[in-house]
Amino acid sequence: MTETQKLGGTFAMANDIEVTRMGYGAMQLAGPGVFGPPRDRAEAVAVLREVVELGITHIDTCDYYGPYVTNEIIKEALYPYPKDLHLVTKVGARRDESGGWLHARSPDELRQAVHENLDHLGLDVLDVVNLRMGEMHGADAGSLAPQFEALVELQQQGLIRHLGLSTVSAEQIAEAQSIAPIVCVQNFFNVAHREDGDLVDSLAAHNIAYVPYFPLGGFTPLQSSELGNVAARLDTTPMAVALAWLLQRSPNILLIPGTSQRAHLRENVASAALVLGADDLEELDTIAA
Repeated sequence: MTETQKLGGTFAMANDIEVTRMGYGAMQLAGPGVFGPPRDRAEAVAVLREVVELGITHIDTCDYYGPYVTNEIIKEALYPYPKDLHLVTKVGARRDESGGWLHARSPDELRQAVHENLDHLGLDVLDVVNLRMGEMHGADAGSLAPQFEALVELQQQGLIRHLGLSTVSAEQIAEAQSIAPIVCVQNFFNVAHREDGDLVDSLAAHNIAYVPYFPLGGFTPLQSSELGNVAARLDTTPMAVALAWLLQRSPNILLIPGTSQRAHLRENVASAALVLGADDLEELDTIAA
C-alpha cells in the first residue's frame, strides 16, 4: 500500500494532501439500498479499522449514505482520526423517507450539508468536498456556478481544504476551474464503461485525480467472460482484474471500491499488486468494444 497520489492539482498549495491510490468507499456500510443501518454494525466498525491497519489513507463517504449512518460509523470506528487519514465527502443530494435520492443543490442546502458532514464526522475542516451535479450514470446539463461558488465561500472560511466534482461533464469541469481549483473528479468509469476515457487523460495532464465510482459495476456487478478468462490465467478474481485495470489505465486514477466485509476488503487491496500483461489488456479491451 505504498503507491500514493497528491491531491492539489497543478497549484502550489500549502495544504496539499497525499492519499493511497487504493482507497475505500464507505457506501456499503449503510443498509440495503444505501439506506438505514447496516445488518452488522460491529462488522462495519471492524472493516473501517482494518482499512486503517492495511495502510489505506483515503476514505470516500457522504452524509446521505444512510442518511448519516455511514459518517456516524466512521466516527465511531476511527475517531480520533490518524493524522495521515483523509476523508472525502460529497454534497448535492439527500434521501427521502423511503430511501429515494433527491437533489439538494441550492446554495443553502449545500452549506447545511457541509456543516452536517463536519458535525457527524467530528471534524473542524473537511479535506475534500465533491459537488455532485448529476445522476448515478451521468451529468445533468447546465451551469454549476451558483453551487460551486457556495462551496468556494466555505473553503475561504476554512471549512474545506479542497474542492472536487462528481457526475459532471467536461464543460462543467472547465466552468468550475474558471472559478476555483479542483483536485479530483468522481464519475462513472470502469473496464466495461469507458465513455470518460478522454476526460481521464485530460485531467491527468493537469494533475487532477480521477476517482471512478462503481469501479466494480455498483448495484449491477461487472460480469464478463473476458474478466473471467484473465482472472483464471492470473489465478485471481474477476473483480481484482477490474481494479487492476483501472490502476494501470492512468496514474491519476484513485480507487474507492466498497465492501462491508473484511475478507473482501483484503481481496480488493491485494489487486493493487496485480500486473496485467499486454495480452490481458487486449482481451479486456473487447469488453468495452
